[in-house]
Amino acid sequence: MTEKKSKYIEGVGWRYASEHSMTRRMADHDYRSRCIYMLTLTLADRTQERLGRLSWLAAEQTVENACFMPTPLGREVENEWYRLEREHPRLQVMKLQLMPEHLHVVIFVTDRIEKPLGKYVALVKNRCNKHYWHELTAQGLLGPKGVEAPPPLFSDNFTDSILMHEGQLENMRRYVEHNPYRALVRKSNPDLFKKVGELTVKMGEEGERTFAAIGNRWLLDSPLRMQVRCHNNGTDENLRLIAAQKTYFLDRGRKGGVVVSPCISPGEREIARAVLDAGLPLIVVLENGFAPYYKPPGKYFEACAKGLLLMLAPWPYHMERRTISRAQCLALNDMAYQLSTEPWTQELEERLKEQAAKTR
Repeated sequence: MTEKKSKYIEGVGWRYASEHSMTRRMADHDYRSRCIYMLTLTLADRTQERLGRLSWLAAEQTVENACFMPTPLGREVENEWYRLEREHPRLQVMKLQLMPEHLHVVIFVTDRIEKPLGKYVALVKNRCNKHYWHELTAQGLLGPKGVEAPPPLFSDNFTDSILMHEGQLENMRRYVEHNPYRALVRKSNPDLFKKVGELTVKMGEEGERTFAAIGNRWLLDSPLRMQVRCHNNGTDENLRLIAAQKTYFLDRGRKGGVVVSPCISPGEREIARAVLDAGLPLIVVLENGFAPYYKPPGKYFEACAKGLLLMLAPWPYHMERRTISRAQCLALNDMAYQLSTEPWTQELEERLKEQAAKTR
């Protein structure tokens, strides 16, 4: 048996390395029960665009102008999902989007099914394999049956996201529908979405530090980088201070400043959202790193595409949910401080408190 190796994670302590899997099923969930899922299946060989091609219909890069044209194999894969729906009426395909090397499907299990959902997904994958092997045979790329095992079209297993909250279904639909647009935007702006495993950053007088990074690395060259730091309490005085901070950072951002935030407290997250909504640049220091094939979500994606976002992660990616420790909060705040040319100071806080008190 191979001995598991432990490593030290700053602010957390010594931990054994975990073997993560994005295809792990949710523990204690009944995959036969009535539920809505978003499934993701990837090709076994993601270097090949076997299911279709992406292109812009016009020069303007909008959701409406993002086009996906399926290959003959892609159309067969699509047909197999709707064949499953016809054969098993309790499995309703609500949204399906093919991509060149993967697919997303939102599927509604309308009533209890006989077998776990994974069995039906396996059925579709097996049927898709037959179309794939027929295509390879026609191209002279597959030998006689029995000579060697034919390659599978899809990778083992699949990723699922389970609908748990109100409003999540619309987010699932939008995510699936906008997938071609996001993929084309990333392709058009590769440097802004490229994950850098080891970005060395100058950290004030502390020297240098290495981060995993996604986004516009040139934001670090801005002469005005402003640290956001908010207290984590809901007193009236603190809420007025956060409002004053928001006004201050938006004003400074419009004059060319870049906001730097760990987005830990509600006030810090509120200011970060306001900065993104205003179309201003933001550097975020994150507790968690980036999973394989990570793509920025929601507003982060749009900001990333416009070169207005840089995400920095000082520690390795972890799949499990963790409660951020006080030591990590302090460390992230210190990193934001070191990354800034205008760190947050007690003097600035007192000045904004006075301004907030005058406007009551």
